[in-house]
Amino acid sequence: MTEMLTGRKERIDRLAGDASVGRSLWSEAFRRMRRSPVAITGAVLVAAFLLLAAFAPLIAPHSATERFPQLLQDLRADHIPGAQPGFPLGSDQLGHDLFSRLLLASQQTLLVAVAATVFGMAVGMLIGGTAGALGGWVDNVLMRLVDVLLSFPSLLLAISIAALFSQGSQWTVIIAVSTVAVPVFARLLRGSMLAQRHSEYVLAARATGVKPAAIVFRHMLPNSLGPVLVQATLTLAISILEAAALSYLGLGDPNPDRAEWGLMLANAQRYFDVSPQLSFYPAIAIIVVALGFTLLGESMREALDPKNRR
Repeated sequence: MTEMLTGRKERIDRLAGDASVGRSLWSEAFRRMRRSPVAITGAVLVAAFLLLAAFAPLIAPHSATERFPQLLQDLRADHIPGAQPGFPLGSDQLGHDLFSRLLLASQQTLLVAVAATVFGMAVGMLIGGTAGALGGWVDNVLMRLVDVLLSFPSLLLAISIAALFSQGSQWTVIIAVSTVAVPVFARLLRGSMLAQRHSEYVLAARATGVKPAAIVFRHMLPNSLGPVLVQATLTLAISILEAAALSYLGLGDPNPDRAEWGLMLANAQRYFDVSPQLSFYPAIAIIVVALGFTLLGESMREALDPKNRR
């Protein structure tokens, strides 16, 4: 009996000792993510993509626009050269080095995805933060506008916005994809700030005479950014898919010399019977990168969820 009580006391002391070590929300989430195979897989895929995109001009053996006589002489309507010395993935339909174009296209994909996510998050946070901070009729008006955007399927809305421009370009894709992301960030931040409005620390700040603007920017907004940052990671994956879809449908930059995975996939469709690898490689790249951001974002969401704390 004495040994049982001693063992129980030791377990209680260990638990009390662990609780006394203060950990922030993000440090605790990072600790859980380090033990998650899903989070590690997503982080590895994302890190590999970022490194390839950052150093693509140094890694790629050739430029994206250079055409090679040794590839062009074997290029026919019914034959596209495959792998050969100096060209590990062979040629595309225009005599470019396919391997170099895949590497350099990662930069364009990252640029479009990051720009669209940043613009969408900035505008969405402005709308959601204003609605959550002011409430009342401002909240009602802004959220009804957001509801209008949410009533359209995301890809259909992006196609409609991109089709408004007379000529497709990289910026039309960024504008279309970022507009789709705005209502998601607006709703998320507004909901988080409304949840913070009646919390104890906000009530205490009001009771001590802190100005409303200071409460919003120093307390409510910083404590509401966690879900928004997690959503940004997931939106990167969605932006990559939607940007590729717009380029595939011909609503992006039509220049065939531009290395971009969606455009490469679109141009390769007519040669699928002759050289199916022209479609496989950019499609696999899009899927793997989008999967990496999705796994990382979902792992962050689970790690930050209070219900999953142990």
